[in-house]
Amino acid sequence: MVHGKPILTDFSFTLGAGERAVLRGKSGSGKSTVLKTLLGLYPLAGGRIYFEDKPLDPSTVQTIRRRAAYIGQEPILGAETVREALTLPFQFKAHRGNKPSERQLIDALQRLHLPPDILDRECRRVSGGEKQRIAIARALLLGKSLYLLDEVTSALDAESKQAVLDVFADPDLTVLSVTHDPDWAARCDVVLELEDGRLTRTLRDGNA
Repeated sequence: MVHGKPILTDFSFTLGAGERAVLRGKSGSGKSTVLKTLLGLYPLAGGRIYFEDKPLDPSTVQTIRRRAAYIGQEPILGAETVREALTLPFQFKAHRGNKPSERQLIDALQRLHLPPDILDRECRRVSGGEKQRIAIARALLLGKSLYLLDEVTSALDAESKQAVLDVFADPDLTVLSVTHDPDWAARCDVVLELEDGRLTRTLRDGNA
């Protein structure tokens, strides 16, 4: 629910480990709300969300958030420089022992067609498409396995988009995405079509 009003009704789907799914529908159909509800940002008025057979509730939401990365169209990097943005989460107790090396930072950036010298660039001087890829690189460095992606190819050129597509072809990653990009949808195992907060059709591997 948002502001006391139900946004999603008659909505049920299953996403297996390693699967890639895309949510499609008109603006305002509830696509982004699905992603945020899975993170526990919107309360449930009814029904259940399960993650690895455990219901989403106050005692389990942190487990989901530790495994999941939410990346929107305009990610907030939360630091002065790109290097600081990538290493910021590793200042906290949960990740302090896993701080990436310089080589690991560069490798993560290069997977997403970002040059090593971007590490010392101010975050306010990187483009929207670069921010999206930096946010993805940070999630990869954190070892996230579930990715909730909201139009992450919207600001990318063809080469950069291909790099993102290649990263998320990894069978160890589970992806639920919102996009209008037909190239992205074609790479997905599951297509979920929404209308006015209702799931109207589910396609698997291109078949109804």
